[in-house]
Amino acid sequence: MRIASDFLSRHAYTLTCWLVWLAFILAPSLDPHRIGLGWTAAIALGVFAAMLGCVFTVVRHADHLADMLGEPLGTLVLTLSATAIEVSLMLMIMLTGQQNPTLLRDTVFATLMVLLNGLVGLSLAAGGWRHLEQEFNLRGALSFLHLIAPLSLVLLVMPNYSRSSAGHTLAPQQEGFLGALCVLVYAGFLLLQTGRHRSLFDHPFNTQQNGFDDNLGEKPVHKIPAGPGAIARSAAGLLLSVVPIVLLAEHLGGFVDFGLETLHAPGALGGLVVSGLVLAPEGLGALRAALANRMQRAVNICLGSALSTIALTVPTVLIAASLSNHTLELGLEGIDPTLLYASLLVLLITLVSGRATILQGQAHLMLFVAYLFFIFYP
Repeated sequence: MRIASDFLSRHAYTLTCWLVWLAFILAPSLDPHRIGLGWTAAIALGVFAAMLGCVFTVVRHADHLADMLGEPLGTLVLTLSATAIEVSLMLMIMLTGQQNPTLLRDTVFATLMVLLNGLVGLSLAAGGWRHLEQEFNLRGALSFLHLIAPLSLVLLVMPNYSRSSAGHTLAPQQEGFLGALCVLVYAGFLLLQTGRHRSLFDHPFNTQQNGFDDNLGEKPVHKIPAGPGAIARSAAGLLLSVVPIVLLAEHLGGFVDFGLETLHAPGALGGLVVSGLVLAPEGLGALRAALANRMQRAVNICLGSALSTIALTVPTVLIAASLSNHTLELGLEGIDPTLLYASLLVLLITLVSGRATILQGQAHLMLFVAYLFFIFYP
């Protein structure tokens, strides 16, 4: 009896998500076009809350795996789990609603703004407030930026200047080339990150390559000895928590798409909703790591998630769009390119210092607030 009680307490959110999904299967009449906007909003909030609770369970299992596997493998598990959620949610919104050619662009841009400004700024500010100054592995952080900057500019800015197709789009041949290029580049990066250059993404106190005084650095974090059984149990728990989020993504996607179409809301708001749910695990994980004086893990989470969005989510959606004859607009419009340039520049200035303070966090949070403001007042 006690074992069953402990199991239910640890997996309550996961069980709730599975029950909500089962309710949708047994009650197919919960169609937003039938029940109206009011009930749609109420049900969507309930589904979002259930998925968010399941996200917290994903974070807990990912933290356990991170402690057992060490960096960067532990963070990579969390990143790939969130990427699976992002891809599924985006595909469901794209395939179940009307033609939404800017969904991919808006979601990727929102993800970059949330990660590079919102979460990075919050982590720097929270960690700086508690610990004054924190270290991270400079060379590893710059390795992320070396790929984030060119890939984001190629995917989000270059389509505005392409002459092979009209508007802010790319020709099918260009989409295929960029999708394959992103996957190949990311595969090579993962091989280096988990292999010969793994030390660049580990904590500074372990590598001793930054040349900084360790008095202000992170506290040593050692892997927790664990057998294959413990790792398998945590991995199974994470998988069982991710799957209902992916399954509920179809239903939440239909509600979000219906709400945006009915209210004639800004298209960028849909991208922000998608990225907000997807990035909840990373946001919680990065903030907890920064408060625990583990800034390297926070950096790996934020920048690793940004890179996976560019290098995995985009190719997947590009391929799905081409197979379903779905037109995609990738080029940023209005002030968005300026916000992207400013974000990459400020991030570079932050990373080259090799240390994290609350002042740097304020600069990133300023850009994030500006992004939120210009969604409604472009």
